[in-house]
Amino acid sequence: METLVKTEQKIQLVDGSFTPSEAYDVIIALLEEKINFHKLQRLSWCEGHRDANTKYPDGRIQELENEKTITKEFINSIRHEGKRLRIDGVLNITLEE
Repeated sequence: METLVKTEQKIQLVDGSFTPSEAYDVIIALLEEKINFHKLQRLSWCEGHRDANTKYPDGRIQELENEKTITKEFINSIRHEGKRLRIDGVLNITLEE
């Protein structure tokens, strides 16, 4: 009998309508979690290896910090319009070959 292994998964992380302030809070919280992940990753790599190559986490941290700035600017630009924002955040997870 053949066993099938699931090789992909989708997680609906965020799905809803938000005020600009709520949307900002949700997005910034997600970005901060990811930034903290990379900071911990960098710290782990550097423990005992002072000259560890941290180019990847350093780059991702900077990219995510830039996304925070872009998010703030976007939310501030539409805040006065009195509209809500729809956020649909799906994590697509697939098995690498």
